[in-house]
Amino acid sequence: MTMPTVNDFLLILPEVVLLIWALLILLIDLWIPDTKKYYTAVLSAAGLVISAGCAFALLGRTGSAFSNMVVLDGFSSVLSILFLLSGLAAVALAYDYLKRNAAQRGEYYTLLLFSIAGMMLMASANDLIMVFLSLELLSIPLYILAGFFRPRLASEEAALKYFLLGAFSSAILLFGIAWIYGSTGHTDFPGIVASIDGGRANYLLLLIGAGLLLVGFGFKIGVFPFHMWVPDTYQGSPSSIGAFMTVATKAAGFAALLRVFLVLFPAEAPIMAGILWGLSAASMIFGNTVAIAQMNMKRLLAYSSIANAGYILMAFVPYGNPVIAQEAVSSALFYLLAYALTSFGAWAVMIALEPAESDGLLLQDFSGLGRKYPWLGAALLISMLSFIGVPLTMGFWGKFYLFKTAVDGSQIPLVLIGLLTSLVSAYYYLRIVMFAYFKPGEPQIQPGRWASVVAVICAAGIFVLSFIPTPVFQFAAQMIMGMK
Repeated sequence: MTMPTVNDFLLILPEVVLLIWALLILLIDLWIPDTKKYYTAVLSAAGLVISAGCAFALLGRTGSAFSNMVVLDGFSSVLSILFLLSGLAAVALAYDYLKRNAAQRGEYYTLLLFSIAGMMLMASANDLIMVFLSLELLSIPLYILAGFFRPRLASEEAALKYFLLGAFSSAILLFGIAWIYGSTGHTDFPGIVASIDGGRANYLLLLIGAGLLLVGFGFKIGVFPFHMWVPDTYQGSPSSIGAFMTVATKAAGFAALLRVFLVLFPAEAPIMAGILWGLSAASMIFGNTVAIAQMNMKRLLAYSSIANAGYILMAFVPYGNPVIAQEAVSSALFYLLAYALTSFGAWAVMIALEPAESDGLLLQDFSGLGRKYPWLGAALLISMLSFIGVPLTMGFWGKFYLFKTAVDGSQIPLVLIGLLTSLVSAYYYLRIVMFAYFKPGEPQIQPGRWASVVAVICAAGIFVLSFIPTPVFQFAAQMIMGMK
């Protein structure tokens, strides 16, 4: 282990900037009165913009830092930008929403920045110890933020369930790391790969460790049967945090899963493929089926997120095929972008209408939205069509690339399950549209405009990018070519 150099810190400059900024805000917020917490929100957004600028500046650069525990490549750079933009959306959604619920406390934004830094480090992790530390850095602030509306019972329940199951999954992940260390004598990725390629690893211990890692990551991405926390946590948490967890936490979990399994376990793909196949199929079937019965919008989006995790896993099933591996990662990145825009758009519409001290809107609360607020109705419509995968939306192109990757990997039955469950999802997504456009009602936008702004921007992004899917996909493919 060598002493860190200036170059080490330069390679993780976005994370360093964000962490220092978060610590400064923590101190500055002590002198900001409760009536002027918008200063804290503005400072947090500024920190995210500066960090994103650093991440854009590092696009195309590669290297390793801190004795090869962290790597910089296109994969980590793209995901870091996605996390930072998700953070900006979360800050915008939070300001008016927290004010409405009399919960304007500056630590909200600081905790959010710490969590984003953990996600960025997880995407860059090149050592299993770094994976675990990053996971804890992103998770612990979210445990607190899930219960931010204390002493509301629903918020406290959400935080408790998330914390208990999160701690349990972290223990499983750490146990898996221990098994892999016992098998190979290494926790760093190059050392593990060298031990496996050299025939020095204990194969049985390695498989057990890989299985335990999959369970730990399965919790973070919220796939069946590791989804138990998702519906209650999303419903009880502040909606702004529910939106953030839906996108960013899922993306961080997939970032770690993709890098770990592509780099460490390509030879174990024949065994892992069957497990991934089962997780993908079960998540798509369970998430879409249970979502049909939901009348609470938060719970519906929670089960939708389980199904969408299954769709992303579909492309990763044939990851052991070197011809498919890069296509799988590119498809996953493209779909994560489409899912981020779509999900933030849907949550933003809900937050714009959600009154104070509410645990989420019921579907009938959207009645009349399309007539009374055409711009919000259009944003909701575009988001729902994108969730379904209606041509020509970003959701359609995302599923197209996922299905194509699965077909190229000879996973035809899994593609058929994906197609059929997408048809099932059309029922509950279009039911929301039906309430918004075909049912009489008088929905009321709550004070504040930022949620409406986010909804319109996301809808515009879905619409515009749907006309240029190929350049976006090619950019994702180019970024992961140097993935380590």
